[in-house]
Amino acid sequence: MKITSARTESFSAIRRRALTEAAGPAVARAVVAADTAGFLGLAEADLTPQVQAALKTLMVEIDDLRNEVARLKFKLGEAQGLADLDVLAPVLNRRAFLREIKRVSAFAQRYGSPASLVFFDLDGFKAVNDRFGHAAGDEALKAVAGRLQANVRESDVVGRIGGDEFAVLLVQADQQTATAKAETLAAAVREMPVQVGEWSVPLRISWGVREIEAGADPEVALAEADAAMFLKKRVRKEA
Repeated sequence: MKITSARTESFSAIRRRALTEAAGPAVARAVVAADTAGFLGLAEADLTPQVQAALKTLMVEIDDLRNEVARLKFKLGEAQGLADLDVLAPVLNRRAFLREIKRVSAFAQRYGSPASLVFFDLDGFKAVNDRFGHAAGDEALKAVAGRLQANVRESDVVGRIGGDEFAVLLVQADQQTATAKAETLAAAVREMPVQVGEWSVPLRISWGVREIEAGADPEVALAEADAAMFLKKRVRKEA
């Protein structure tokens, strides 16, 4: 955990500051000016009014630069966060989701903590686009993402893998636990059609589960969950 408010002053600096502040603002300003001048290689005798004015201008510019750096860091953090999101649905994109699998896999390898992947595929979604239009299809995808997100824990991760495929990363969940959760998530998607204008768009969904092995390759883990989904769908069709 990064602690950003830790004090870096030495004890002598803290003591000197406390004493000067107790003596009054004028003394405090003189000590700060002397410390600043000493830092810049200037003796107290060099603190002419012109030098003091230059020092004041310099310190203001340093503060401005610090504020600008902080602002740019904040903007960079925002940009990185947006780069992780899917272009349509409010969930992670494939690249960011694979990164999360790698993180959880490493955690499992280190601490022996279980985690599982659930791979979802919307059945016959092309027919939704063909019948209701792509705008309705986009609304349906957003609804699926929202329902998955609303029914997982804060520690779990939802991602859109591409097209009509989604995946959920369940931490602290073995195969059995993840299978039960997948049933619940699939029911949340199927239970209510998506309303788009006057149209009611029904949703059907298939899923597959794979427990993540410690240190597993993210692409391999995702492919195994996808294969489990495909096998489950094929068995259902043949039944």
